[in-house]
Amino acid sequence: GSLERRRCLYLHTGRAWCQMVEVLLAALILVCSSVSCGSAGGYTGLPALGGIYYYQYGGAYSGFSGEDGERAQQLDQRFYLLKLPIARAAMAVGGCLLVFPCVLILVGVLRVPWHFPAWLLIECTLYIVIAVGTVPALYYFLHSLLGVYSSSVCKEREQLYQSKGYQGFWCSLHGAEIAAGLLGCMAAMAYLLSAGLAVRDYRTVHEQKQKPLQL
Repeated sequence: GSLERRRCLYLHTGRAWCQMVEVLLAALILVCSSVSCGSAGGYTGLPALGGIYYYQYGGAYSGFSGEDGERAQQLDQRFYLLKLPIARAAMAVGGCLLVFPCVLILVGVLRVPWHFPAWLLIECTLYIVIAVGTVPALYYFLHSLLGVYSSSVCKEREQLYQSKGYQGFWCSLHGAEIAAGLLGCMAAMAYLLSAGLAVRDYRTVHEQKQKPLQL
């Protein structure tokens, strides 16, 4: 009855709304990171089709054959392996950022901050640490990707595909990777906002708990 209503009231607070935004941003970061990882990309050899190679975005056609096809497949695989550790790290970070606000929402619904106000200060500290840590994480993510795109593997792969008239294999950041970076910046700002709201709520809870003593 009244206990359930008090728990649901938390979902209407500013801190809960901010945490739900953080869940959404983390989910989008996770999706963009998975898109960055993708598959091996480019052409995958299908020997049974006699020199026809499957292009994951355009269907099956004989754009490459013989040595060029084998070289394209090798470059795709090497390029994929270069990006794989970066994408996996970004997905792991996105997954952790997705779980963290979900746990805090559950903590808020269970009214832990009311029974243990110091939790709000712990929550504030965690938010500040994550927000500050997001900056070097984004730098590492983008710097590592730029390193992959400036590698000889990417350059050779780009030239090979362009020689056949195919576009979309440029050695530069694509939309999902740029979006992941922007979402990371937005998440960092949301964490700082949540830290401020946690301090405000701590003061509110502390004042409300002092009122009965004053009376």
